[in-house]
Amino acid sequence: MNVGHALAGAGLGLRRALIGPLQSRADAPIDFFELAPENWIGVGGRLGRSLRAFTERHAVACHGLSLSLGGPAPLDETLLVRIRRFMDAHGIRAYSEHLSWCNDGGHLYDLLPLPFTDEAVRHVATRIRRAQDILGQRIAVENSSYYAVPEANLDEATFIRAVLAEADCDLLLDVNNVYVNSVNHGYDAGAFIDALPAGRIAWVHVAGHYREAPDLIVDTHGAAVIDPVWTLLAHAYARFGALPTLVERDFNFPPLDDLLAEVACIRALQERHATAEDGRRRHG
Repeated sequence: MNVGHALAGAGLGLRRALIGPLQSRADAPIDFFELAPENWIGVGGRLGRSLRAFTERHAVACHGLSLSLGGPAPLDETLLVRIRRFMDAHGIRAYSEHLSWCNDGGHLYDLLPLPFTDEAVRHVATRIRRAQDILGQRIAVENSSYYAVPEANLDEATFIRAVLAEADCDLLLDVNNVYVNSVNHGYDAGAFIDALPAGRIAWVHVAGHYREAPDLIVDTHGAAVIDPVWTLLAHAYARFGALPTLVERDFNFPPLDDLLAEVACIRALQERHATAEDGRRRHG
């Protein structure tokens, strides 16, 4: 059994619709996968066996959907226990969740923004620390896309830094979310990335989105990654190094070769960064 491969290289989000195509391409050049544990806990039969085959052969990360780390309802500790058992059973050692909320006595099936306030920092950090205690490991939280801010006495980057420090956790950097928010809220995406703490970033997401209007982008994960997001990923590598990075695609799936081409784009950027770093070291 996989005893917990470290994440590295270029990966892909593992969705049920991709299981069949990936099974027929066992040699596909994918370094790691990521899955939502809520979609797999308790799944047996053919699908359960298929998942086991992936987790035995590949590095896998868990990316939660419904823990509602910033929400007002009590933290779902039962779910956390189930997630820990699932991760232990599959030898998975990386877990992340969204820096948002989605539950107030019932799941809202959307990721809602947190206030960028000192009070919200303390609230969500306390819940992250509790989640880490139950899971028995450090976790990463993802910067979320958002369309309105309920309240703010901090800017977004300062809020994220404060949460990471208060909770002593890591960051899952979603580059597409940075781009989406930069367009929707009119800030400099590169400057935002530069403001993040280098030592806290565990891995990276890229994804596609839908442009509703020149100043409004909807984060969908249902389209190809666009050039400005690739450019922003290269900027992140220049700032933080070639971190493990994966393509997220949640619906409207293209042929597997199209997704593999996006994974290959990640790898090419990582290799370009490594080559540039080697050159700087030789001539530095």
